[in-house]
Amino acid sequence: MMRDTASGPFVVTLVVDLPITKLDALDVIAFAADSVVEHAGTAWPRVGLAPNVWAEVQIPKFADPPPLAIDVCSDASLEAAAVEAQRLDAALTRYGWVVRVPRPGEAG
Repeated sequence: MMRDTASGPFVVTLVVDLPITKLDALDVIAFAADSVVEHAGTAWPRVGLAPNVWAEVQIPKFADPPPLAIDVCSDASLEAAAVEAQRLDAALTRYGWVVRVPRPGEAG
């Protein structure tokens, strides 16, 4: 079964306007977060950011252009997801990515 929504109960979404594959985006996120891609080679890869917090990449629907959504998910709390989303935003920005919050209707 394919999933196009975040898997965690608490989610903060970051958006990047880059034409990049999901696997490449996960590799960059893992590098920026000094982490690894977990569950690589499965339908649900993710990057661990902190205990009970991880990042997932949601790709646009087939043939849609960017943006790419990075969902920072947590089993613990929205605050935990927000803190790690802020850290990830800063790390990706250091590598030249322009990260923004979703516009109305982009994520939900």
